[in-house]
Formats: sequence, structure tokens, C-alpha cells
Amino acid sequence: MNLPNKITICRIILIPIVIFFYLAESFLYGGKLVASILFLIGILTDYLDGHLARKNGQVTVLGTFLDTIADKMFVTTALLLVITDGTVAQPYGAIIAVVIILREFMVSALRQLAASKNKIISADYFGKFKAVLQFFSLFFFMLYSFFMTRGIFADLALSVIYYVCFGLLAITAIITLISGVHYIVKNKEVFIETETNRAVTNCIETNKAETNRADENKAEINKE
Repeated sequence: MNLPNKITICRIILIPIVIFFYLAESFLYGGKLVASILFLIGILTDYLDGHLARKNGQVTVLGTFLDTIADKMFVTTALLLVITDGTVAQPYGAIIAVVIILREFMVSALRQLAASKNKIISADYFGKFKAVLQFFSLFFFMLYSFFMTRGIFADLALSVIYYVCFGLLAITAIITLISGVHYIVKNKEVFIETETNRAVTNCIETNKAETNRADENKAEINKE
């Protein structure tokens, strides 16, 4: 296993550690601060593994798969943490969570459908910009949660910080939704079952059937 893949796996391993420290704030002072720092480290490793893979020519199918999974797990974890503990006001937090999570499912399904037709859908600049917004908006909200829990700033300052964080998260949700629609429009041909696709599929199935029959005939001849 190459170094970029090992870094990606380390990012996945960070997830339960982030959860522990974030939820341990009630009995471990600074738990949410530690969780925020670890989340930031995870964000930086997302850039690092991709940079090393491209620089050293170590881009692999496994690495691409792990990186995508790690990103989705990291974002979903942080999103659920700041929503379930009441850091993000309801019902807005739930709405934002639904938009972000459904978009991820939608794009993942689109990629699987494309893969079944031998087409690879890579992340474009729109998707990468969305990922950066998600990471940093959630990082700032986790940091805000620590400030709020410990009362480090005055109420007015906390309110300003909250609305700035919420505005950034709301923009992130909008960009996430637009990004999902953009992926669908850009790759709409994946949903179209053309005559050529049907012909190729039928040809493959016919070849498989003929191969199976040939194997069966050989087996019968060998028995005789």
C-alpha cells in the first residue's frame, strides 16, 4: 500500500477519535477544541494525500475509492455532531443536513451508474469547491461549539460568530445542491439508454452465453 493510501486510512481512523473528544466535553475540558483541531488535521491530510498521489504517480483505483469514502464520512460525522448537540439551530440544521447527505447519495449513485457503463465521473472544480466549503464551515462550527460551551466570549460576540458560521454553512448547502444538479446535467447521457448501448449489452450477453455453452460442451467431451 502506497503512502497516499496510508494517509487516507489515517484520516478514516481519525473519525472515531474526533467523535470521542467532541462528545467528551462534559467531562474533559477542551474536548471539542481537540476534536476541532483533529478535524482540521483531517482536512489537511485530504489535500496531502491527493497531492502526493499526483506528484509521485501513485493515483490508484483503491486510493480514489478510499479518498471519496473518507471525505463523505468526515463531512457526515462533523455535520451530525454539530446538529445533534444543538449547535446549529433547528429546523435549519436538519434541512441543511438532509440537503448535503442526499446530494452525496445522489452523486454516488450517479457514479455507480456511470461505472456500469464504463464511464468514470471525476470530481470537477465545482465539486472540489463544495468540499472545501463543507470542511471549513463545519470546522468553524465545531470551534464555535467549544466557545459557546465554555462561554469564552461575551454573548454578543458569540452571536456574531454564530451568524457568520451559519451563513457560511447555509452557503455551503446551496453550493452543495447546485453542485449535485450540475453533476446530473453534465452527465445526463448516463441516464440515456441508447441503441448503441443496448446493442453492446446484447452482444456481451450473447458472447457470455456462447462461452458458457462452449465450456459445457468441452466438459461433456472430456467426460466421454
